[in-house]
Amino acid sequence: MSQSLRITEIFHSLQGETSRLGLPTVFVRLTGCPLRCGYCDSAYAFHGGERMSISAILEEVARHGTPYVCVTGGEPLAQAGCHDLLKRLCDAGFSVSLETSGHLPIETVDARVSRIVDIKTPGSGEVEKNLWTNLNHLGAHDELKFVLVHRHDYEWARDLLLDNGLHTLCPVIFSPVWESLPPRELAEWVIADKLPVRVQVQLHKILWGDKPGV
Repeated sequence: MSQSLRITEIFHSLQGETSRLGLPTVFVRLTGCPLRCGYCDSAYAFHGGERMSISAILEEVARHGTPYVCVTGGEPLAQAGCHDLLKRLCDAGFSVSLETSGHLPIETVDARVSRIVDIKTPGSGEVEKNLWTNLNHLGAHDELKFVLVHRHDYEWARDLLLDNGLHTLCPVIFSPVWESLPPRELAEWVIADKLPVRVQVQLHKILWGDKPGV
């Protein structure tokens, strides 16, 4: 029987984050996540979903006619079959990114995939879950993302960035939690500290609001 994954949704939208911001993208959202970040905007993907074979997932992705695919969650790597899905998407010629929470190993992810790795801040409530050895496996086509709740999160992330030269590993994104940290404040802090990071707001929420399927 063909390997299957539990899928919450597959939809076509604009990429709202990362260096692929604004690109028409097919999102494959896998069900389930071991973490419970306080600001999570995809808690609806913790449970439920529908079993789909990898072949059926590829068919649905191809139907939308865009070369860009983002595999997200939940935490997609929590399902073992995610690795096979990523490989088959790459084999099919798609440009693939993976959004992962940073507490599971990334070194066995197909090297053709752009890995977007969160570093959990104190404000997330899950800072102890960071798998720091993931930093040893990042390349220039990967990205690190800090989702920031408040000024303390910013200072924690700033110091971690500068003390460890994280920006020399791959591009780094600082993103404010929606309706928690005003984006202008974050921008002013980054400018004042001359940080080598990209400040990013969630484009999809600006366009369509905070809801599933966008």
